[in-house]
Amino acid sequence: MNLNSKNDSTFRIGVDTGGTFTDVAGWVDGAFRSWKLSSTPSAYEKAVLEGARQVSGGEAVQWIHSTTVATNALLERKGAKTALITTAGFRDVLEIGRQNRPDLYALCPQRPLPLIPRERRFEIRERVTSEGKIEVPLDASAFPEILSQIKASGAEAVAVVFLFSFLCPEHEQQVGRWLREEGFRVSLSHEILPEFREYERSSTTVVNAYVQPAMSTYLSVLEARANVENLQGLQIMQSNGGTISPRQAGDGAVNTLLSGPAAGLKGAMKVAEASDLLSNLQLITFDMGGTSTDVSLLDGEIRLSTELQIESFPVGVPMVDVHTVGAGGGSVARMDAGGALQVGPESAGAHPGPAAYGAGGPPTVTDAHVVLGNVRAENFLQGRMTLDEDAARREMESLGGQMGECSAEEAAAGVIRLVNLHMENAIRVISVQRGYDPSSFTLMGFGGAGGLHVFALAEALGIPQVMVPCHPGVLSGLGAAVSPFRRERSHTLMEKWRDLSIDELRTVTDGMREKLAEEMKGAGEISTRLRLDMRYVGQSHELSVPLDEKDLSSAAQQFHALHAQRYGHAEPEMETEVVTLRLQGEGPAPVAELPVLDFRKAGDPVAEIREGEYLRKYLKRGDQVKGPCRIFEDFHTVWLPEGWQVKVDQVGNLLGSRCGGEG
Repeated sequence: MNLNSKNDSTFRIGVDTGGTFTDVAGWVDGAFRSWKLSSTPSAYEKAVLEGARQVSGGEAVQWIHSTTVATNALLERKGAKTALITTAGFRDVLEIGRQNRPDLYALCPQRPLPLIPRERRFEIRERVTSEGKIEVPLDASAFPEILSQIKASGAEAVAVVFLFSFLCPEHEQQVGRWLREEGFRVSLSHEILPEFREYERSSTTVVNAYVQPAMSTYLSVLEARANVENLQGLQIMQSNGGTISPRQAGDGAVNTLLSGPAAGLKGAMKVAEASDLLSNLQLITFDMGGTSTDVSLLDGEIRLSTELQIESFPVGVPMVDVHTVGAGGGSVARMDAGGALQVGPESAGAHPGPAAYGAGGPPTVTDAHVVLGNVRAENFLQGRMTLDEDAARREMESLGGQMGECSAEEAAAGVIRLVNLHMENAIRVISVQRGYDPSSFTLMGFGGAGGLHVFALAEALGIPQVMVPCHPGVLSGLGAAVSPFRRERSHTLMEKWRDLSIDELRTVTDGMREKLAEEMKGAGEISTRLRLDMRYVGQSHELSVPLDEKDLSSAAQQFHALHAQRYGHAEPEMETEVVTLRLQGEGPAPVAELPVLDFRKAGDPVAEIREGEYLRKYLKRGDQVKGPCRIFEDFHTVWLPEGWQVKVDQVGNLLGSRCGGEG
């Protein structure tokens, strides 16, 4: 989307806000620049604007922002006071939910409290049938009393979810008009998630209503201040790996819940595609930041899911398929009531941060690395941030005493082993448990702490090849900078495969494309992709496969193959049905090239600054380094253990393999 007068491939940056740090990376007048600084949770825009200012250097740039504002509002239960209006008889859908039990062996299972308590959930008489016909007209006479109760409750946002409104939205549209006339922020389910399954549609719409005010307010403040800073053409990163306008992000805030992980995966794909040493794009990625680690499997492309849950709340909009665990550099190490060492999921965050930050923080994974010499003050944030190594040692010594007369180094090693175990289990969830052999993939570790753990995880999982990407500490910012404008639309079909006709599909897709084109005005030439959510008749969950309108049979073949891969069997003789048709529209991808490194020449600086320690900025294309050693850079450290080696590719990625293997 050409929102800037300058070429968006040469004046384009990305800003990713995390719980601990804010990462900025991109291209200014064709030159790649990056910056990293502490996040400012009390007012996120401060760090965002400061980081963008440092990288842009005062130039007018187009910039893309991935943000945790909506995510934090949901996770911390700090969203808006929200009300729900729904079809009579469906007031308690949010609490009834599904019968699925997340933990089969929990003696006292507890469900999270719904975002909207029962006293703020209101019913109104209306009914649309499963064929999309109005059976009971909307009872307009009941609305004034409902409105009075909503006002008395103090609600500032309202979710409207009527049964089968995705087939006939007339009633939702009418109630939405009434509410907006009264000044409420309104989320209508047929706009947020026009698909069947009333619980998931209700949950997604309620989540959007809950986080929308915080997101809209934040973006209004950010845009106003950005204009003063000569930062124009702001776009917001979505959970699906594309960008949208601030207005669209404010209205559909639920689409930004995983914008940070999505930016990280876009960055991972960008640097992997630029490598001259990587033979394929079979990647397992883990983005280890200050608060958590996001793990994903990329089988040649970034995968999306519509079945993810955020803090136990189903969110049905397309999001990158990631598994998140509370294992980051700021994860707190402690002894539990039974005398066992625990690491995370609690995090020290940006403030007070780890003990080494000198603000009285608790012992964390970062402190363990400081004690073990893996994180050094002179290499931390370009020396802009002081590390209190004595404080880190004191906390590790105290923890070691609680563990039973262990030294600070022994306690630190225990913390590292435990946090590695958490991440190892997370990688198994997205690979082994889905029918993939991890040894067939390259393990890529990035984020502020990824390089310190990636080789140990590869060793534990039997993965023979590792990649530490170029610019690993700011890869999410880089990923945001190279993300295209993208929108998604969906349409519930619920038809047997044998009854599906190309003419019917064309009628539906033509209508979807028309609406998509309206939403993407000004985005340039749009490319589209179709997918079908399919299942065997009688199943309750679907698998998504690409759709070629010229060859419908290929979708069925791919469904059977994917079912066999995911579940270990396929039943081609069984009848299948198509549940949902999905259309993705995407604008032109930014043409932003990573700088290519030179081969080593006579007189080039030597990368090894002392035995077993290297500065990454002095490594050249084709250089090889063997472990054990540490490789330091401004925003990242790599721990290369004995028995492993790395080779530098043309853009500065480190491709690791076991010594004696292919380098």
